[in-house]
Amino acid sequence: MISKLFLHRTTRGFVASIALLFLSMDWATAQDTANKQSPQWISLFNGKDLEGWTPKIRYHDLGDNFENTFRVEDGLLKVGYAGYSEFNETFGHLFYKDSFSHYRIRVEYRFVGEQVKGGPGWALRNSGIMIHGERPETIAKDQDFPASIEVQLLGGDGKNPRTTSNLCTPGTNVVMGGKLILAHCTSSNSKTFHGDQWVTAEVEVKGSEYVRHFVNGELVLEYNQPQLDERDAHAKELIEKAGSKLLASGSISLQSESHPVEFRKVELLDLSK
Repeated sequence: MISKLFLHRTTRGFVASIALLFLSMDWATAQDTANKQSPQWISLFNGKDLEGWTPKIRYHDLGDNFENTFRVEDGLLKVGYAGYSEFNETFGHLFYKDSFSHYRIRVEYRFVGEQVKGGPGWALRNSGIMIHGERPETIAKDQDFPASIEVQLLGGDGKNPRTTSNLCTPGTNVVMGGKLILAHCTSSNSKTFHGDQWVTAEVEVKGSEYVRHFVNGELVLEYNQPQLDERDAHAKELIEKAGSKLLASGSISLQSESHPVEFRKVELLDLSK
């Protein structure tokens, strides 16, 4: 004869198991819903080739990857100059196929090796992420930089303080603290990163509302109202075509400025939805 105590314990255990099952199902459903609703990071670089990217190197036609400047090796997107005898101001940019407005872009980068012969002194351990840029099709063959907002990536020289994720403004201006900034470059308050260490740079872009720079998760610079510079002849042409000088969206590109640099991640979080 089964005791009442045994029946009570069995029933209680069964009820608890059923309750736990439903709780697990509810949690899984909630997680699935959250995953579907939350925006997801997407990789702009597939780790295998330059699919989705197009080079534009100064003095060369759009799509001409002069001397294999941009390439993929060992799962890394590399900017190198092994085929160059001298740099000759052949500044280059690797453009992603789509334009964006509201997003976060995150790259992991490091500088390696030696600067190519003829590279300018200021370009030592220097690269950048160009945001809110013009389309590569509008860039002249001899144009050095696209009209854009540059998130300047700098490596330390081994001795002196040198911030990274600074702001540079080829053909553009921004507003900071309520004041229009006309200086070409503005330093962030980041740390200095000497040597070949990997650094994570992240940029939060909200149309023309604001732009924020982060280094290894720390906010280092913030500004708003990115806009084309009416003092620049090419930018003025772009203003006339667009009907506005404010930059609410644009292309994304990575720079080649004479010092080898590697990217192991290029990721984007679309915030437009």
